[in-house]
Amino acid sequence: MAAFGTVFMPQMALSRFDGSGWSEAEMVASDSISLHPGAHVLHYSSTCFEGLKAFKQPDGSIKLFRMDKNVERFAQSSELLSLPAIDKQATAKMITDIVALYADEVPAPPGSMYVRPTHFGIDPAIGKAAAPSETSLQYVLLSPVGEYFSSEGGGLRLLLDETGMRCAPHNGMIKSGGNYASALRPIMQARDKYKADQVLFCPGGYAQETGAANFLLIDDGEVITKALDESFLHGVTRDSILTLAKDMGMKVSERELSVEEILERAAKPSCEAALSGTAAVLAPVGTFIHNDKEYQVADGNEGPVTKQLRQAMNDLQWGLAEDKHGWLFDV
Repeated sequence: MAAFGTVFMPQMALSRFDGSGWSEAEMVASDSISLHPGAHVLHYSSTCFEGLKAFKQPDGSIKLFRMDKNVERFAQSSELLSLPAIDKQATAKMITDIVALYADEVPAPPGSMYVRPTHFGIDPAIGKAAAPSETSLQYVLLSPVGEYFSSEGGGLRLLLDETGMRCAPHNGMIKSGGNYASALRPIMQARDKYKADQVLFCPGGYAQETGAANFLLIDDGEVITKALDESFLHGVTRDSILTLAKDMGMKVSERELSVEEILERAAKPSCEAALSGTAAVLAPVGTFIHNDKEYQVADGNEGPVTKQLRQAMNDLQWGLAEDKHGWLFDV
């Protein structure tokens, strides 16, 4: 397939907030939005988005994975950015309606239909640097995608950065484009200097998140990850993986995880590290880079627990395992 997220369905669902209420959603061409050059989003980054997937089931039906959780986070991001409040029920209907329209285009596993709801301010007012947009636009875009990550080439390379952070701490739990933009420069520098795939931001010496995913350390039957706070994104995949780990009888510890502990554990044959996110589910980490030195995680390849957890997630999403938690939604 084409590069992940570069092919789109010809139509998307769209709705506008005029300052008093939301318009009825309509299906419009997905390659065209008209914006005033002074739109709030273009100058003051009043924008948030979501990422979820629809999966083809063995009987040919289509299921959305944890749509309720994504819509809740979408509403929260909008609120924290002082955007107009979304109508969660209407947004959920926009998602199901557009996915239903293109149900026949949902790829078979391991492919899926990536769903990208987006919300941003459209007030034509460049004097509103310290004021929110009173009008906004919301749309739901679809992209058929294949498998995001192949572990055949070994695990990812992560630079451990103790000096920077992904974004402003009070904005961390917002899924906003500005947070991704602020992480891009250190990621590119890490690629150029160390051939790193990502940066694991560790402000104050404690692991937080990478530029685009949550971080998990797995060792001796335990999954360790940072406890939720407002400084980083509350990943839906992270929550799902931790739940599945508990189902398997594993210990889950949400706590501070120091760089020192990460590197100490990485030397153990039983240690595994992974990044969790909607696109990759779980991507294994094979190497840490810290203070110009490389530290291999166990043998540098995907570990058995990482593989088991990702398979459990895939089996549930693909309709091959019982949906014990009610995570699949009909289209």
